[in-house]
Amino acid sequence: MKALVAAFLLFCAFAVARPGGVNDATILADGYPAHLSDYGFFADLAAETPAPRVASYGLETPLFSDYAEKRRFLYVPRGKVARYDDVAAFDLPVGSALIKTFGYKQAGTFKPLETRLLLRRASGWVAIPYVWNAAGTDADLKRAGTRVPVTFTDPSGARRSISYAAPNQNQCKDCHALAGAIAPIGVKARYLNHDGQLQRLAASGLLDRAPADAPRVARWDDAKAPLDARARAYLEINCAHCHNPQGAASNSGLFLEQAQAGPIALGIGKRPVAAGRGSGGRDFAIAPGSPDDSILIYRMESVDPGIAMPELGRATVHAEGVKLLRDWIAAMPKDASAR
Repeated sequence: MKALVAAFLLFCAFAVARPGGVNDATILADGYPAHLSDYGFFADLAAETPAPRVASYGLETPLFSDYAEKRRFLYVPRGKVARYDDVAAFDLPVGSALIKTFGYKQAGTFKPLETRLLLRRASGWVAIPYVWNAAGTDADLKRAGTRVPVTFTDPSGARRSISYAAPNQNQCKDCHALAGAIAPIGVKARYLNHDGQLQRLAASGLLDRAPADAPRVARWDDAKAPLDARARAYLEINCAHCHNPQGAASNSGLFLEQAQAGPIALGIGKRPVAAGRGSGGRDFAIAPGSPDDSILIYRMESVDPGIAMPELGRATVHAEGVKLLRDWIAAMPKDASAR
């Protein structure tokens, strides 16, 4: 009976959708529409033409996901506004949505593979994946996830063929869990504060303010930025969603948020708690001055599911990211853990 009621409410949601705009009721109702197009986030879905109050955004340093390109959009319902925060993710009101599409360039054209949604309901955030059809006209609900074979060219020019993994709904919370609840990761001031992005969001009425002194992370591949700042930005966005005191890896004692100042908590000279074969026989998460003796590098260079870190979202090694962290560790003085 509960499922029938949910289906009926979802049907009603479609019936009251605002023409040409986001269907707010599909975000708020129990259950999930069968197709991405049912939400109305885009006036033209295939062309990614945003509907009113849907804005694209980008991160200064994004998470690595098998070299996939990502298109990000934020929706805040009419009459509401996201609340700025210096440190935490912006407080998005009930009815908001975060939309992230993953894909690869094929013959010079972006081909979408999957779109992940975070929907802010009255009960909290929910995460749900949609997988695009072969024609690229719409994406279908895939709560169980799926795999998609894909061939692409990486930044070095090498051709790669992988079995791309779209996560199932339960796996979404593996990265988005914070203190036991699903939470956004990327919509933080320090990630969005570049190229006037915060100011544009505020000017469009989606964000309540954009302070001139908002924090900002380094771009991981900006050779002009300090090596330490780039490495810390990379570790935070790729690892700290789990490796923080409220995250899924809180019991590891390895905390990789950018604000983390203690060298041991950051992994420098820190022995693993229970890494098992994930340690590769190495003694420290980060061995100052010695990348080859660091568990961090060992796990980043592996694609073995029992060893690789991060655990989800990659079937390849991010060669450029590994080099950055190798350089960072190599530059550390041997006594860095004692500081």
